[in-house]
Order: sequence, then C-alpha cells, then structure tokens
Amino acid sequence: MNTPNKLTLARMIATPIFMATMLIEFPYHYLVSLILFAAASLTDMIDGKMARKYNLVTDFGKFLDPLADKMLTTSAYLGFMYLYSGNLGKQMTAIVFIVLFREFMVSSLRLVTAKSGLVVAANIWGKLKTVSQMVGLVTALFFCTIIKDFGLIQSAQACYVIDVIIMVLFWISAVLCVISGLIYLNECKSYINSSK
Repeated sequence: MNTPNKLTLARMIATPIFMATMLIEFPYHYLVSLILFAAASLTDMIDGKMARKYNLVTDFGKFLDPLADKMLTTSAYLGFMYLYSGNLGKQMTAIVFIVLFREFMVSSLRLVTAKSGLVVAANIWGKLKTVSQMVGLVTALFFCTIIKDFGLIQSAQACYVIDVIIMVLFWISAVLCVISGLIYLNECKSYINSSK
C-alpha cells in the first residue's frame, strides 16, 4: 500500500476518535476534536497532491479517498446535529439529510459504474463540496472551542451571530452537495440500466 492510501486509511481511523472527542465531555474536548478534525482534513489535501505528484494514483485510492472524506465530514455533521436544538437543530437535521442522501446516491453510482470497469473519481464540484464542508466544520469547531472550552464569548447576541455564520457555511455546503450530486448523476446516467 502506498503512502497516499495510508494517509487516507489514517483519516478513516481518526474519524471515530474525533467523534468521541467531540461528544464525550472532558476538559478542552472541543479543542482536541478541532485539532483531530483539522489534521484529518489536511491528510485529504496531502494524499491527493502526493498521489498526483509521484504518480501514485490507484483505483483503490480513487474509491477510498472520497469514502474517507464522507466518513469524516458526516460524523462531524451528526455531532452538530446532536449538539443543536430548536430551529438550529431542525436546520442541522435538514443539512444532514441532504448530505447523507447525496453521499448514498454517489456511492451507489460508483458501485454501478464499477461493474463496468469505470472508477468515478471526484470532480471539481465534489472537491468544492468537500472543501466547503471542511471549512465550515473547522469554523464551527473553532467557535465551539472558544465559546465552550475557553468561555471567551458569553454574549447571547455574539453567540447568535456565530450560529448564523455556522449555519450559512453549512447551507453553502448543502447546496454544493446537491449540485455535485446532480452532476455525478448526469455523468453516470449512461451506466444506469433500469431493465437490469
């Protein structure tokens, strides 16, 4: 197994650890989860660049890399769905639904096209979706760290503004999920045979 694929596997292994640190309360647990998520997100950038630079791109890597991204980002969204309540909780539920619907659809399309020998790599819209998710989630975890771990912001108004910023970032990602999902569906429509 080459180094980029090892980094991808490391991101997958880090996901449940990140999820635990996000949800289990202990001193500075949001800071720990922020560091873990940011480090795992960086491996996504590093493994792709390394694979292309050193000609280490493999079908296994093309399949595993987006799967590792899905695991990491989805676990973080589920964590925020657990943390938010009221109207924000409803918005998080809608966002998580969109994300999961898109990911299940794209994963299914990948399986269908794989039967024909085609491995569908992430396109620019899929990459933009992933980057927007990671930026939004890092921002949200950063705010959780400064508000809940360090108590640096206590004003209800400031916290409301921060929640609005987080939701805007999450909704941008959700829109990109829809766009990239529709593009994948269009690219793979010739491989979908309803008679089989």
